[in-house]
Amino acid sequence: MDLLYLIIGLLLLVAGAEIVIRGSVSFGKKLNISLFAIGVVIVAGGTSLPELASSINAVINNHADLAVGAVVGSNIANLILVMAATTVILPIYNITKNQINQAWINIGLGVVLIFMSFLYFNYIFGIVSIIFLILIMYLQFKKGSLDLEEINKSEYSTLLSILIILIGIIFLIYGSELFINSAISIANYFNVSEAVIGLSIIAFGTSLPELVVGITSAIKRKVDFALGNILGSNIYNILGVLGISSFFGTFSMPEIIAKQDLLIMLLITFITLGFMFFIKKIGRIYGSIGLILYVCYMYFIFI
Repeated sequence: MDLLYLIIGLLLLVAGAEIVIRGSVSFGKKLNISLFAIGVVIVAGGTSLPELASSINAVINNHADLAVGAVVGSNIANLILVMAATTVILPIYNITKNQINQAWINIGLGVVLIFMSFLYFNYIFGIVSIIFLILIMYLQFKKGSLDLEEINKSEYSTLLSILIILIGIIFLIYGSELFINSAISIANYFNVSEAVIGLSIIAFGTSLPELVVGITSAIKRKVDFALGNILGSNIYNILGVLGISSFFGTFSMPEIIAKQDLLIMLLITFITLGFMFFIKKIGRIYGSIGLILYVCYMYFIFI
């Protein structure tokens, strides 16, 4: 039953995120909100809404290890599962200087997380994170590296837009409750730490929307934004998800994540940067290596 609740919770999270995006884009248009605000706050962060909802729920209920594990695990999954699955189907040849800069930002944020293992996540971290997130996303917007196709979605009336947003939020709230509670039960049943469940089940589950989008974009031969979207999503996970979650409680970095998984995340990011910088493409070799690494990583964290 816990596995069933986990799946139902994930479906509610994914559906809620999509509904909130559609309603928010429409509402933003009705209020004549700038393209930047709609793109950064709503669209760029849209794929991180499942992570955000589940992380906030975990922090509120004193299970912050799940939240931190989900963010780190999701970043790892994005790079060696989502990106690998995408590039196995269709390699990415158009590597831009801005995408290389995004990779360096990811490395910098990874170092920040290692530093945070000696401190606590609290509202100060949250404020600084949100400021840096807005600045980074503004620069991405100015360089035209954000995929803003979502903004062209259908418009609704103001009242219907608000109703859609509220329904999406309800889905996110109840979906996160089911998702987190069932994940905790599974952790207790198999006698594994909540950090490991966050790194594996929750991270994989919340990365499924990105995986579907990546594979779909590859099949449609539209992968121009795929690399930037994944690197941008990883930035959003650290600054946005952990940053906002820090307003809901004070928590610390689990020791096991600080000593192994953060280092693995940094290593994988360096490997990605190496392919971008020296080989000038993310191709099927990267994809094959990435998928093998992800399977090995899942095996490693459970042994």
